[in-house]
Amino acid sequence: MSARIPTFDITRYDTDREAFVAELGAAYREWGFAGISNHGIPPELIDNAYAAFKKFFALPEEVKKKYHVPGGGGARGYTPFGVETAKGSQHYDLKEFWHIGREIPDDSKYRQYMPPNLWPEEVPEFREYGYALYQALDSLGSRVLSALALHIGLPEDFFADKTNFGNSILRPIHYPPITADDIPNVRAGAHGDINFITLLVGASAAGLEVRSHEGEWVPFTSEGDTIVVNIGDMLERLTNHVYPSTIHRVVNPPGELARQPRYSVPFFLHPNPDFVIDVLPSCVSADNPSRYPEPITAQGYLEERLREIKLK
Repeated sequence: MSARIPTFDITRYDTDREAFVAELGAAYREWGFAGISNHGIPPELIDNAYAAFKKFFALPEEVKKKYHVPGGGGARGYTPFGVETAKGSQHYDLKEFWHIGREIPDDSKYRQYMPPNLWPEEVPEFREYGYALYQALDSLGSRVLSALALHIGLPEDFFADKTNFGNSILRPIHYPPITADDIPNVRAGAHGDINFITLLVGASAAGLEVRSHEGEWVPFTSEGDTIVVNIGDMLERLTNHVYPSTIHRVVNPPGELARQPRYSVPFFLHPNPDFVIDVLPSCVSADNPSRYPEPITAQGYLEERLREIKLK
């Protein structure tokens, strides 16, 4: 393999900040992807959350479908197979998933955009471990955003009050075993993520590939406790493509590996719904003029994109 996506020890943010920010920022400019190690999220929390998610996906179809909200855009609860489709693809993705969102009070001004969570009563531990993992990844994502802010000349806390009520989603996904050899669907078609950044915990099987500048598909399987963190389209737009949202996909593995299920748990970190995505002046130059003269709210952008992927 000619290229390798780098991994960084995030404890260096506290011990070796200047060099860490420079290296991390350069990796994101190049790849839009990086691995983050030594993040401090306990392995037992990740294991317990995965076990609860697997237990839910093993339930009978009719039980899972109790938690499907038709017309809800998949915002909360369960989304069955055969719904989500990568933008521009003819074939739906081979996956089922669940969405956990931010817990906010009913009188919050954001309640209209963030409905209450659903929790499967058949798996009581799903809520405890699922929401604890949500909070841990939200906190880690904020640390990554602090470094990304410093790299482009912004204050370290630039993103703090723009993501503290972000419409962020933890999405446990089950890709079932593939039994036919000639199936046209890929597990997840080539796509960019909608949000600011995505944090992917423990992709349990090979399959994630990232498209390089040269158009080459580069495999990325995380090792050990590494969490994969990539730039989404909202941050690409805000930074005028200084941080690129890289196209990636999950391919069907060859032969017998295809007959194993695959689970993954991405956390999609979003800004607050009323945050206005307007190109940062520090990311505009003679060489990189603004590509987006029209600002758009995070919620407006999200709804536009959900329609494209058939979730709305």
